[in-house]
Amino acid sequence: MHSTSLNIQQYLDQDQKKDLLRLLTAGSVDDGKSTLIGRLLFDSKKLYDDHLAALERDSKRIGHAGEDIDYALLMDGLKAEREQGITIDVAYRYFSTNKRKFIIADTPGHEQYTRNMVTGASTANLAIILVDARKGIITQTKRHTFLVSLLGIKHIVLAVNKMDLMDFSQEVFDQICNDYKSFITRLDIPEITFIPLSALKGDNVVDLSDKMPWYHGKSLLEHLENIHIASDRNLEDFRYPVQFVLRPSIDFRGFSGKVSSGIIRKGDEVMALPSGKTSKVKSIITYDGELEYAHAPQSVTLTLEDEIDISRGEMLVLPNNRPKVEQHFEAMLVWMDEKAMNSNTQFYIKHNSNNTKARIDKINYFIDVNSLEQYHKSHFELNEIGRVVITTVKPLFFDAYKKNRQTGSFILIDPMTHNTVAVGMIIDKVRSKDLPFRISDIDRQKIVRGQNLVNQSEYEGRYGQKGVTLWITGLHGSGKNQLAYTLEKKLFDRGAVVVLLDGKTVRAGLSKELDYSLSDRVEHLRRVAHLSKMLNDKGIITICSFVSPDENIRYQVAEIINGTLNFELKTSNLKNRFHLIHMDASLDFCKQNDAYGLYDLAAKGEILNIPGIDIPFENPKNAQLILDGTKAEEAVAELMKYLEDNALIS
Repeated sequence: MHSTSLNIQQYLDQDQKKDLLRLLTAGSVDDGKSTLIGRLLFDSKKLYDDHLAALERDSKRIGHAGEDIDYALLMDGLKAEREQGITIDVAYRYFSTNKRKFIIADTPGHEQYTRNMVTGASTANLAIILVDARKGIITQTKRHTFLVSLLGIKHIVLAVNKMDLMDFSQEVFDQICNDYKSFITRLDIPEITFIPLSALKGDNVVDLSDKMPWYHGKSLLEHLENIHIASDRNLEDFRYPVQFVLRPSIDFRGFSGKVSSGIIRKGDEVMALPSGKTSKVKSIITYDGELEYAHAPQSVTLTLEDEIDISRGEMLVLPNNRPKVEQHFEAMLVWMDEKAMNSNTQFYIKHNSNNTKARIDKINYFIDVNSLEQYHKSHFELNEIGRVVITTVKPLFFDAYKKNRQTGSFILIDPMTHNTVAVGMIIDKVRSKDLPFRISDIDRQKIVRGQNLVNQSEYEGRYGQKGVTLWITGLHGSGKNQLAYTLEKKLFDRGAVVVLLDGKTVRAGLSKELDYSLSDRVEHLRRVAHLSKMLNDKGIITICSFVSPDENIRYQVAEIINGTLNFELKTSNLKNRFHLIHMDASLDFCKQNDAYGLYDLAAKGEILNIPGIDIPFENPKNAQLILDGTKAEEAVAELMKYLEDNALIS
């Protein structure tokens, strides 16, 4: 009994020490990707009896392999996949042999599922690209090879499948290999292995086939078991993004995270980025105890000899081996979102444990994944791949993706939906002189003339709104301020950029020296109009709550805000920038609703120039909305509907 327990423990210890190979399969529709993986599992005796029984039953009922077992059903688990006989989503399978553990990602072949393939390939060490021996190298083969190269996978197996349908011809195999070699001269792929096989029949999958005596290489499984991947890890450049500051007590302060690359030893001097402060590693702690050294991809906690301020998102490196610390870089971007890119969006970028905001400053070019030809357009759409320039709000600590996949990759997140919209692979930093927003001679001339380098439409695209002025007029106590303040809160809650101006706040500062005489009232509103215009130029909505009792004054205000010299209010519907809203209420209601007691003071003769009392209030003739001041909630809802119906807010 003791001996049996010991043997089990030895087996478990040995199994724990096996290294892991992550691989993916890619190929055109019906090339046999799912069938190959299914056969690999079947022939290597890695299926349970209930799986085998279900496979045989499903093969007869919904299989696509005639009288043979349809091994693809092991991978194609979705209903739509089984009905159509294609792979749509990425399917993962885990199995192990005496030599190695494997995680297989079966990726779809259709171009419309490019993002799915990128997801499956992001962590892979090796790619099996299947080719139908009857068709040879086709467009999809080239596309998949390009994506594998783009994602930095160093090992490729070109599996020429369905050799049984070509009488196991060496000439056919050699021609396909030569065609593929001619194509990949344009790509950076370090290692390629060519294997002829029949996934359906099992030739050269697990065991070498006697039907192809001219092939002197290894079977697919033997190749997968023995391929050397340890050197793929970057063990030269120590990169340790801090994920968490561990402080269980006042006597312990450690920095937890995963070693992205490189090796770290006790006593090594390290530098914290971005501060540049240095210290030495005091201990390397894991759940199982302390280590003398740690390497990628181990998760550990480091303690330092000195108390230096380090937070999540910062990075520990060796002082004489630092990554680039930059805000501007070039990258290859794969668009993952079904919604097309909005060039005015400021995205969130997640890079290791670092999060900040980022924008796509420039799209240098797109790549046609089928022909590898470059083309140009203004924005990304689903599955498109392009080379871009990105600027971040705070610096990132990165290496080129080809040198270090862990510190050279990132994702972009939509700030509204929180969807992952793109994945990126960093190429290199961008020199300041090459940045797309350098000041040109034309820009200098604009600056001299006082013209903006960012136009109104760009601001409006960024904010998702129109830069307009909502001018709310009405008697004192008509409810216009309540409407204005409630509207400001509703728009703010929806993400709008809005500024509220009303008589009390403006007269407390901008118009502090002005009284309520007609001339000063005109000057007061002229200042408000120019301020509103400036804000509208920046794509900002202004809500202006002013009595503005005189129709001619409202003409002048509209003329200033709309930027027209001969603005005719009487014949215009005002649906440009200036939107006039009349908060209508009777004088009796306004007197009852007067929070400042102005009407009482006017009745006593203590103040003058109160509209409706000693000067007239002229009802607007061209207001876009006339709202009932006695129904405050309905007025807000009606005004919000007006903004939506006229596409002033998104």
